[in-house]
Amino acid sequence: MPLSEHEQRMLEQMERALYAEDPKFASALEGSGLRTYTRRRVYQAVAGFLVGIALLMAGMVAQLIWVSVVGFLVMLGCAVLAVTGWRKGPKPGEQPAGAGAVRRQARPKRSMMDRIEERWQRRRDEQGR
Repeated sequence: MPLSEHEQRMLEQMERALYAEDPKFASALEGSGLRTYTRRRVYQAVAGFLVGIALLMAGMVAQLIWVSVVGFLVMLGCAVLAVTGWRKGPKPGEQPAGAGAVRRQARPKRSMMDRIEERWQRRRDEQGR
């Protein structure tokens, strides 16, 4: 749900006040903290995936099924963690989470049902003329 004009003005005023009061803290909040966190999370997931492969292979060599199953589960969990961490990261060219990220575009995204409903209304209006 996009912010109203009043809410956007209030948010901008709060941002300006924060920059005026403590510019060092404000710039630290604006930095790429989310991007760094996301990158670290993906690296950890890749390392865990490699550990899972090692467990899977060790279980196969030692003929211990339960070690192989644990290795597979570790691989699966780390793969999910890496994919979700990668998707949540800011896209290149996108503003990082911070001062300007809350501002919305002039036209908010609409759901598919809203678009279908709008088309339906236009057709009814055109037929009624």
